[in-house]
Amino acid sequence: MLASIKLSESLIQDAKSASKIAKRTLSEQIEHWARLGKACDENPDLPVYMLQDILVSRVEMNLNKLSKFRFG
Repeated sequence: MLASIKLSESLIQDAKSASKIAKRTLSEQIEHWARLGKACDENPDLPVYMLQDILVSRVEMNLNKLSKFRFG
């Protein structure tokens, strides 16, 4: 589903900068921030870095980019 929404110019500029660094499109960057914010709201006891890792892991799993982990 596509929807048009109004965002502040400063948020768009921040997202453009971050999207270049993260190699995401502008839309992907804003979606990433929205998902991360939602995860933070839903899990206030978890640190942000852990939530970021969980989101990245979910994307990797969906792309079938998993590798075996060896203990020791």
